[in-house]
Amino acid sequence: MTEATNAGTSTAPAKRGRGEKSSPTIYDIAKLAGVNPSTVSRALSKPGRVSAKTQKIIEDAAAELNYQVNPFARALPTGRTQTIGLIVADITNPTFFDIIRGAETTGAARDYTLVLAESSESPETEVTAARRLLSTVDGLILASPRMDDDNIRSLAGDKPVVVINREIEGVPCVVPDVNKGIGEAVRSLAANGHEHIAYVAGPPQSWMTARRWEGVKAACEWSKVSAVRLESSKPTVDGGRKVAREVLDSSATAVITYNDLLAIGLMQELQAGGMQVPDQISIVGFDDIFGADFTTPALTTVRSPLRECGTRAVTILLDVLHGHDAPAGPVSVETELVVRGSSGRLLS
Repeated sequence: MTEATNAGTSTAPAKRGRGEKSSPTIYDIAKLAGVNPSTVSRALSKPGRVSAKTQKIIEDAAAELNYQVNPFARALPTGRTQTIGLIVADITNPTFFDIIRGAETTGAARDYTLVLAESSESPETEVTAARRLLSTVDGLILASPRMDDDNIRSLAGDKPVVVINREIEGVPCVVPDVNKGIGEAVRSLAANGHEHIAYVAGPPQSWMTARRWEGVKAACEWSKVSAVRLESSKPTVDGGRKVAREVLDSSATAVITYNDLLAIGLMQELQAGGMQVPDQISIVGFDDIFGADFTTPALTTVRSPLRECGTRAVTILLDVLHGHDAPAGPVSVETELVVRGSSGRLLS
């Protein structure tokens, strides 16, 4: 759902240059509908202030002229633009696709437009983008933010903010409970005889990579298997390929990665080197992104309810904008293990 810029609810006729084709204004609508421009302004900015009959006449005239409300002009009397911002860490990462879709669908259902930006995994870029967006939107959602807590609290002090994939005291958050899915993954690997598991971490500035590592350590301790943490250069397919040597040197027979992209890259590199998955090494990703089952073998992964995260974040944000209280603490959503062909075997 997009909104185009035009004369909005201006109180003066727009001047048109010679040969220039301007967007229709409320004066054009007023002329076609046979009413005063002030009546058109009231009907478009605050429906209900004119009679139902007049409202219908004005709406039909606006539709005939292909008139679209300028959200910034509409914001002048109301303070609202009917837009919400969403910033993701990497727009090319499929992890965010379902978050975006859930957020957009939920916002559209309540007559809000979603404005999207990315940080390219940079805390500095993220802060700049957030500040710019906040000047034009009614509220902001940060998906896997890389900036520090103080900056997020500062943003939340200006306008409503909701965070996905991170807990920050005093700011509404939607956070997947990784312990359930990770516990299922580690128990599945242990049941197949794996005694040494490696965890390939994500970006150092990612709150969630630390949370997942804590989950892996706790689950491995419970299942009486060892765990080692390995660092990746970046949370991408290329990052997964580059960490393959460290995985081999660790002597781990099973690997859990920070996300599916790392797992896919790691699998490709190990297979290119002659290793068989899962016969010689098991690989488990995280998130269950689109395409996780396109690999050979299909990728076992811990599914995170990404679309639900986007839906819940927008619901919380819009509820706050309309005068409701935010949840007292983080809103938790469950993860689960999806077993495919990349894990198992060993049993020796």
